Amino acid sequence: MNSEYELTLNDYLAILIRRALLLCVSFALILGVSLLVAVAIPPVYQSTGTILVESQQISSDLVAASNNTYADERIEIIRQRVMTREHLIRIIDKYQLFANEGKSLTVSEKIDEMRRAITVSLVNAEVKGRGLATIAFRLSFEHQRPEVANKVANELVTLFLDENIKQRTERANETTEFLTREADKLRGDLERLENQVAAFKQENADALPEHQELRMSMLSRTEAELKEVDRDYKTAQEELRFLDLELSAANAGLAPGANASATATETPQDLASLRAEYARLLSLYKEAHPDVRAVQRKIAALETAGVEAAAGSSLSQAGLEVARVQAKIAAAQARAASLEGQKKILLGKIEDYERQILQTPQVERGLITLMRDHDNARKKYEEIRTKQMSAQISENLEQENKAERFALLEPPLMPEKPVKPNRKKIAALGFFLALAGSGGLVVLLETLNQRVRGVDALASVLGRRVLVAIPYIATQAELARRRKWIKLVIFSGAVTVTTLLVAVHLLYMPLDLLVFKALARFE
Repeated sequence: MNSEYELTLNDYLAILIRRALLLCVSFALILGVSLLVAVAIPPVYQSTGTILVESQQISSDLVAASNNTYADERIEIIRQRVMTREHLIRIIDKYQLFANEGKSLTVSEKIDEMRRAITVSLVNAEVKGRGLATIAFRLSFEHQRPEVANKVANELVTLFLDENIKQRTERANETTEFLTREADKLRGDLERLENQVAAFKQENADALPEHQELRMSMLSRTEAELKEVDRDYKTAQEELRFLDLELSAANAGLAPGANASATATETPQDLASLRAEYARLLSLYKEAHPDVRAVQRKIAALETAGVEAAAGSSLSQAGLEVARVQAKIAAAQARAASLEGQKKILLGKIEDYERQILQTPQVERGLITLMRDHDNARKKYEEIRTKQMSAQISENLEQENKAERFALLEPPLMPEKPVKPNRKKIAALGFFLALAGSGGLVVLLETLNQRVRGVDALASVLGRRVLVAIPYIATQAELARRRKWIKLVIFSGAVTVTTLLVAVHLLYMPLDLLVFKALARFE
């Protein structure tokens, strides 16, 4: 053979004619099995409820909610809480799920089947300012019985709504309780710092920085008073020295007449001048001032001396003069002693003021540290109080159901038709599978069969041209056997079609209704 023989169209047609019985039988078997599978698979019904994610009823600019998680995140958290083992076992026991199945399932297998039957699908939309956001979600449950699917779906919807309210309320309560505890703790810290500040100010009341200007002013005024008292003290000392000289002269008896006449004439003048001085000092100082008291004593001494001079004519002029000078000396000494005491008092005040002024920077440093801690604690307390009030408002929103919430938009309805299996797709898939299977079977058999197909194939094998070809002549037995197979195929096809029609009538839909729907589509 020069080259491998390639099948022609006539060869393919011959193969199809020769394998027609096998093609029809295999096609019918595969298609029949596919149709039986499509009809035999039990229907599964789905009941679906739609839950809307409603935004906060009150504007967030006025009242900010504390639960600011995204809707899809919150839905996933609630789904995990609802689909716990405890909840699912309760629903399975309540509705006797998976009790009619042929095989017995363990509790874990029932829970796995239950979780596979529950579907949560999110509904997203473009929201201005937020991008793609979840605005709703669908909750579905699948079961072979439509009434069970509807009851379980309603149960799951109720669980989702209740769990959402419970979760948001618990979170708001926990936030409020936490902030309340923090506020109480910070208030205790703030009160402790306030007590420390008050105790520190009480201990250092004389050196507080806010009184620094007052202390400086008092120091300046005290220094000015000290200068004035020192000047008066020096004047008193000079007056004492002059009076000592005058007393020595009076004791020596120098110019008694003159002195007497002077005493008689000058006493009224001295009293007038001292009274004028007394009036002047009263306009400047109070009666307790040392200068005022000194002038008062001089006036009293002169008045006493004048009265004694007028009343005691028996006293000599010299004695009167000595008594007068001694009275002046006593008054001057008393004034000098008073001024000296005032100097000591003023010096003590100046020392105290200077000590307080020098101590003020250290006190101010300690006070600044305490006030800084106090201000930080106060700011933290005010901040936590603000958050606490916001959390309480948010808790009120949750309790009054004014915050973001789940609202049942469409309750689960009783399903009217199953969602699976898709019998049309299974039947169509069976049809194409029957074509492919029957064709593949014929191709496989022809590939394994090494027979020579036709005259051209024989010529290709021998390498010579065939002169005469005698067609195959079937015997009577072969013809009878062929007729028998044809009858068998026709009978098998009729039985298959009848079986399929009965199965469709009993398991899927009555035939009259099916015909009615089919005719309605062509109208």
